[in-house]
Amino acid sequence: MRARNRLTAGFLRSAPVGKHCDGAGLWLVKREDGGAQWVLRVTVHGRRREMGLGGFPALGLSDARKLAERWRNVVTAGRDPVKEREAEERAARREDISLAVLTADAFEARKAELKGDGTAGRWLSPLTIHVLPKLGKVPVTDLDQRDIRDTLAPLWHTKADTARKALNRLSIVLRHAAALGLDVDLQATDKSKALLGRSRHVPKHIPAMAWAEVPNFYESLKEPTLTHLALRLLVLTGVRSAPLRHIRLEQIDGDVWTIPAEAMKGRKGATEDYRVPLSREAQRIIGLARPHARNGFLFPNNRRGVISDMTLSRHMERRGLEARPHGFRTSLRTWLAEATDAPHEVAEAMLGHVTDSGVVRAYRRTDFLKQRQVLIERWADHVTGGAGQVVKLTDAN
Repeated sequence: MRARNRLTAGFLRSAPVGKHCDGAGLWLVKREDGGAQWVLRVTVHGRRREMGLGGFPALGLSDARKLAERWRNVVTAGRDPVKEREAEERAARREDISLAVLTADAFEARKAELKGDGTAGRWLSPLTIHVLPKLGKVPVTDLDQRDIRDTLAPLWHTKADTARKALNRLSIVLRHAAALGLDVDLQATDKSKALLGRSRHVPKHIPAMAWAEVPNFYESLKEPTLTHLALRLLVLTGVRSAPLRHIRLEQIDGDVWTIPAEAMKGRKGATEDYRVPLSREAQRIIGLARPHARNGFLFPNNRRGVISDMTLSRHMERRGLEARPHGFRTSLRTWLAEATDAPHEVAEAMLGHVTDSGVVRAYRRTDFLKQRQVLIERWADHVTGGAGQVVKLTDAN
C-alpha cells in the first residue's frame, strides 16, 4: 500500500509553490498567488481522473483526508467519483434539472438545426405558452405521463396541432435530459398520448380561392400600392408569404429569384437555396415595386422592417373574401393538377416542396427549373386572363 498522511499541519502553513503529495492520490497544489487547492487523483476503469476537493485552508488537512477516503471508496466500488459528485450536486440543486432549465438547454443545442437559429420562437412557443407555466418547475426526473396529460388535455380536442407540437418538443427535451445522464421516462409522451385518446379536432385547411377565380381577383389589384403589388407577386410565384414579404433586391437576377435555404419552410433535409422562376408578368410587378424598395427590401413597411402577413390577410378579409394569401399556393397546385400534365415531382417543386429521400435527391440533381419556367409563364397567362388551356411539358423535358 502506498504511504499515506505524509503532510503535516506545520508544513502546510509554509508550503512552497508546487505540488505536495499526502499519499494515496491526495495532493495539495500551492499556487504562486498564495492560494492552494486539494486535488485527488484516482484511476477509474483504466482512466486517470482528477477531481478538486476544495481550497486550503478552508478545507483543512484532516477534512481533506476524510473526503479523499470517501471518494476512494467510490472508486473501489467501481464508480466514477467525478460523475457521482455531479449527480449529488444535481440532486442538491433540483431546480437545475427542472423542465424549464432542460428545455432551454435542449433548445440551445438544437438552434443550429432551426430556421434563423430559432429566433422566431416557434420551436419554443408550444412549450413556453402551454406547458412551462404549469410544469416548468417540475424536475424532469419526476415528470410522468399524468403530468403531461393533465397539462395538454385542455388543448387536445381544440388545438390539436399545438398539442402535437408540444408533445414533440417535450419528447426532444426528455431525450436531451437522458443524454445528460438524467433518469427520465423517455416513454412519458407516448404514454400521455395514449391517456389523452384520439383527438376530436377536425383540422381546418386555410381557405383557398378556386384557380378559375384567381384572374378576377388579380385584375382587381390595380393600385400601385405595396399591398396590391405584393399580393400580385404572391399569386404569380406561389411562394409562402414570409419569403415573399422579405424578398431582397440582390436575390433577383433576371428571370430567377433565389430564396436562401434558411428562409424556406417545409424543406427538411434540403440545404440548397430555392430558385423561383419569374414570369414576364412577375418581372413587371417587381419593376413597379422597385421604387418602394428600402434597405434592400422590395416590400418595406413604414418603419424598418417589411410589410406584415396580416396586412395581406386583412386586405382580403376587408373585401369579404374567405380565401387567404397562403391559399394561392393551393390554387396553383390545383391548377397544376387539373390544367397541366406536370409530373408530380415537378408540380411539388413549383411549391418548393421536398420530395423523395435524401439518397434519391443526391442522384437526381435538378430542381426542374426549365420545366417550372414553362409552367409559371402559363400560370401567369391564366392569371392575367388567359384561356387556361391544358399545358403540355413535352418541349420542356
